[in-house]
Amino acid sequence: MKSGIEIKNKRASFDYEWLDRYTAGICLSGTEIKSIRSGKANINDAYCVFERGELFVKNMNVSEYEWGSYNNHMPRRDRKLLLNKRELVRLEKASKDKGKTIIALKLFVNEKNLAKLDITLARGKKEFDKREDIKKRDSQRELARLKMK
Repeated sequence: MKSGIEIKNKRASFDYEWLDRYTAGICLSGTEIKSIRSGKANINDAYCVFERGELFVKNMNVSEYEWGSYNNHMPRRDRKLLLNKRELVRLEKASKDKGKTIIALKLFVNEKNLAKLDITLARGKKEFDKREDIKKRDSQRELARLKMK
């Protein structure tokens, strides 16, 4: 039984080259999980940073819950990500290299109704890399059209 809630960062594959991928849990307050389950979140500008050995996601927008009253949360607060120690050490070492960053790919709710965030260690693409990707995508589309006829 899958919940079907999946919020994706569509620009991630165009702007970044993915190197290593992880699935992390997120520390959320009560109204945040309700907003995520209703699909009211945005991770397009989200990125991850290390603070005191812990990984936090910044700039992830989880809209306020409409029935939350005074218990509502702040939409753009930093949220702690939950990974095991070995993954955190590996990510922290790799993210210190020049040109590498950790970005959010997909926010989803798993079968146990827990919010999870797919993150990746990524390197930014240059303009010519993006042009190469566009050419490959166009050629694949043309091949698919020719096979259909």
